[in-house]
Amino acid sequence: MPITPFHFGLGAALHGAAPRHLSFLAFCAANVLIDVESAWNLLRGHHPVHAFFHSYLGATLAGLLTAGLGWLGRRWRQRRGSVKRPPGQARAVTVGALLGAGSHVMLDSVMHADIRPLAPFSEANGLYGLLPLPELHLLLVGLGVLGGLAVWLRRLHAGE
Repeated sequence: MPITPFHFGLGAALHGAAPRHLSFLAFCAANVLIDVESAWNLLRGHHPVHAFFHSYLGATLAGLLTAGLGWLGRRWRQRRGSVKRPPGQARAVTVGALLGAGSHVMLDSVMHADIRPLAPFSEANGLYGLLPLPELHLLLVGLGVLGGLAVWLRRLHAGE
């Protein structure tokens, strides 16, 4: 399914572990941007459904595009005076976008036979079937719960 929320579980866990160093929003945005390709291909009946942006090369470009759009959006809001830029925010957005994009390819490589993560250099997908789909989904949901719990506990502790 395109734009699957399961990918967000890993982002929640990473953000929960290092909230100042990884933007959860950028992580999710990169995942959604990559899956726009799948949605387009499904709607148009194109195969493979998981094409260029589901390779590490394409995902890196999608991550950089996401980070650039995040930077431009923040810059625009700063000029309007509606947001102040905390230190390290641009780096957190870039890290979130690149990790979101790279992990998207890795996770989808486990799930989908039509992905060629190393294209155009190789047609191989050595991760396909590494984990059964129910276990992969359970792992990602568990990571999401742990990440949400970490964020909640951090906020609870900060409020004391």
